[in-house]
Amino acid sequence: MTSLLILLDDIATVLDDVSILTKVAAKKTAGVLGDDLALNAQQVAGVRADRELAVVWAVAKGSFVNKLILVPTALVISAIAPILITPLLMVGGAFLCFEGSEKVLHQFAPKLLPHDLDDEEAHQARLEANAEGVNLAELEKDKIKGAIRTDFILSAEIVVISLGTMTNANLMTKTFSLSAIAIIMTVGVYGLVALIVKMDDVGYHLANKPNAGSQKMGHLLLAFAPKLMKFLSIAGTLAMFLVGGGILVHGIGILHHQAEHLAHLSGVFGSLTENLYNGLVGFIAGCLIVAVVVMFQKLKHKKH
Repeated sequence: MTSLLILLDDIATVLDDVSILTKVAAKKTAGVLGDDLALNAQQVAGVRADRELAVVWAVAKGSFVNKLILVPTALVISAIAPILITPLLMVGGAFLCFEGSEKVLHQFAPKLLPHDLDDEEAHQARLEANAEGVNLAELEKDKIKGAIRTDFILSAEIVVISLGTMTNANLMTKTFSLSAIAIIMTVGVYGLVALIVKMDDVGYHLANKPNAGSQKMGHLLLAFAPKLMKFLSIAGTLAMFLVGGGILVHGIGILHHQAEHLAHLSGVFGSLTENLYNGLVGFIAGCLIVAVVVMFQKLKHKKH
C-alpha cells in the first residue's frame, strides 16, 4: 500500500511538472503559433471549396508525423549532441527566408526567376483547371507538400524553444511536456485553419437563412473572408522573414548583439525594432539564397 501511494505521489509530481513546463513553453512559443497559423492558412487557401477541409486534414496529419519525428529527435540530440540543435534550426530558418523571397520575387519580379523556380505557364494552367472544375489532385498534392514542409520548420522551432525552457527537467518530464506541446499546437493551429478556410461557407449558409440578423452576419462574413485570406497571405510571407530571420539572428552572434543594441536604443519600441531587424535580415538572406540557386540553375542548364 505504501509503495502504491509513493508511486501515485511520483506520478502526481511528474504531471504537475509537465503542466507547469507546458504552460511556460506555450507562452514562449505563442509568437511562433501565430506565424504557423498565418503560413498554413495561406498554404491551404486556393483549392476547391469542397476539398478545403480534406487538404487541411491531410496537412494536419503531416504535421503530427513531423512532430512524431521531431520530438524524439530533439530529445536524443539534446542528450548526446546539444550543439547540433542551433545549426539544424538555422538551416530551417534559411529555407523559410528562401521561400519568402521566392514568393516576393514571383509577385514583383518574376522575370528574375528561372523556369524551374517560376513556372508561370504551369501555374496558369492549374488556375484554369480550377476554374473549369477539373480534377486537381496534383495541385492539392503540391499544396499539401509545401504546407507540411513549412510546418516541419516551424514545428522544429516550437520543439527547440520548448526544449530550451526545460533544461533542468528530467527525460520523462521533457518527453511528456514536449508531447503535450506538440499535440496542443497541432490541434490549435489546424482547428483554427479549418475555421478560417470555411468562413465563407458559414457566411453563405447564414446569408440564406430567413432571419434578418443571420443574413446580416452572413453577409459580413462573406465580405470579411476574402479580406482575411488576403491578409493571411501577406502575413504568411512576412512571417517567413520574421521567423527565418529571427532564427538566423539568434544563431549568429554579431547579428544577435546588433539586434539587442538596436532594441535597447529604441526604448519602448524595442520589440518592434527587433522584429523589423529580423525581417530585414530574413529578406536579405532569402534574396542571397535565391541568387545562389538561380546561378546554380543557370550553370546546370549550360551543362545540358
